[in-house]
Amino acid sequence: MEPNYLYALIIIAAGLVAAGLAHAIIRWLQKKADDTDTLLDDIIILAIGKPLVVAILAVSVYIALTAFVIDPESMRWTFGDMEFTGYQFINSFFIILGAWIVSNFSYNTITTYGKWLASKTETDLDDQLIPMLEVLFKYLIWFIAFLLILAEFKIDITPMLAGAGIGAIAIALAAQEILGNFLGGAIITLDKPFKVGDRIKYDVYFGDVISIGPRSTRIKTLDTQIVTIPNSKLTSNVVINYALPDVKMKVRIPFSVAYGSDVKRVKQILLELAHEAIEKTPWGIPDPAPSVYFLEFGESSLNGQLILYTNNYDNLWDIQDYINIRIDERFKEEGIEIPFRQVDVWMRNQGAV
Repeated sequence: MEPNYLYALIIIAAGLVAAGLAHAIIRWLQKKADDTDTLLDDIIILAIGKPLVVAILAVSVYIALTAFVIDPESMRWTFGDMEFTGYQFINSFFIILGAWIVSNFSYNTITTYGKWLASKTETDLDDQLIPMLEVLFKYLIWFIAFLLILAEFKIDITPMLAGAGIGAIAIALAAQEILGNFLGGAIITLDKPFKVGDRIKYDVYFGDVISIGPRSTRIKTLDTQIVTIPNSKLTSNVVINYALPDVKMKVRIPFSVAYGSDVKRVKQILLELAHEAIEKTPWGIPDPAPSVYFLEFGESSLNGQLILYTNNYDNLWDIQDYINIRIDERFKEEGIEIPFRQVDVWMRNQGAV
């Protein structure tokens, strides 16, 4: 076949015009898509736009070369035992083009809808999860495209798949703890046993949740120290959430009075102090109503407990301090003795033997 460069240039020029026209149409469609309520049309146009322009240019160049410049038989060549043709390269090109479109579509879909869904939640775990999903899907799509290209050139991909499987198992075993923490973070996000700002207790740690990450949760203790707890620990052990079902909290104030005290009068005084705290401080609440219980005869005292409620667990120590000060003052006024632990020793004089 004699090369005809003029016709080849005409085909390439036509391809350039068609690519420019496609680019202009895509820009027009993007403006139209901006006026619609849905985001799906924007995602589709963004995914197809550039690959379509590249495909038009590539096809025009291919047609120009194969039809007017290069003899199709010259595109068949061998390398060892493998035979290659131009069709394999063309198919590989379209595989790459398809991977490009699918990768763009998945990336834009996760970015657009994922961030929209993440903005609806209170935790920041999903915000951190979205970039990971974007990268994961992109690498997965291009890995599949790579395998398809190898299959197109009749390269056995079975050992590669087996090696990838063994590698994945090895990585999974090595990263078992990391994966456990990651899944724990997902469980916390879905089950919501606590959220940022809640006060929780795990094991000996007691404080406010300041962040919930993919691997760990951080709490700020009442001593203003930051404690980092792996998510897998939180999902497999007991966690107390003081903010659920609401932030009010029961306050237990134990008391002890000496034997011989008027217990009924003691209970009356304690109830008066509880109502006083409700009326005069911003911490006590009337519902549920306060109560006093005489619980036991101790070794050297009569023991009981005053129970009332505070409107927020942050005020626990404030209301305890107020009540204890008032108990000390009222018991002194009433002559009620607050006993301390003591031991009476009796010595018997038996005289000389």
